[in-house]
Amino acid sequence: MAEIITKIFFLIAVIDPFGSVPVYLEATKQLDESLKKKVAIRASLIAFLILLFFIVIGQIILEGMDVTLDAFQISGGVILFLFALTMIFGEGKPETEKHLIKDYKHVTIFPVAIPSIASPGAIMAVVLLTDNHVFNIQEQALTSVLVLIVIGITMLMLLMANLVQKKIGEYGITVISKIMGLILAAYAVQSILSGLKDFFQ
Repeated sequence: MAEIITKIFFLIAVIDPFGSVPVYLEATKQLDESLKKKVAIRASLIAFLILLFFIVIGQIILEGMDVTLDAFQISGGVILFLFALTMIFGEGKPETEKHLIKDYKHVTIFPVAIPSIASPGAIMAVVLLTDNHVFNIQEQALTSVLVLIVIGITMLMLLMANLVQKKIGEYGITVISKIMGLILAAYAVQSILSGLKDFFQ
């Protein structure tokens, strides 16, 4: 049970539902309420399918390139760490991704689904959490269900985006996003250390 809770918190940190709220509000500001809801639901579904694709195919791609588990843990950890640093020291997820919006009529896939929900960090995280050399099929299936739960939480937050924004404020969301980055950085360092330890042993 403790492991499940840990994974959920990690997935919340890397997907960062709070950080997606300002991006969603900015992206859908020219749409009516019914279209906003459709964008929230469709973007969440697309993001989950993208993450599920990498859960299933990511390992196959890596093994096809003859990438060892140690190398993957180290490189994945480095990428996650750099991603975490942008969350901590950068403008913050909301401000960074708002700048990506060029076409307010087509925002479901970009930037709401990608990179706001299914970010590069989230993709790397789900591949690490479902590594065939470390986790069995049951554990990988459980991780997939946990990803779905976190995406579901994200979708609910997008559907209640105006309320969330009003209660927490954009500054509060940025602070939460940076805390999520700190948690992600700690996991990334742990992944790097595990890879180095196994390599030298």
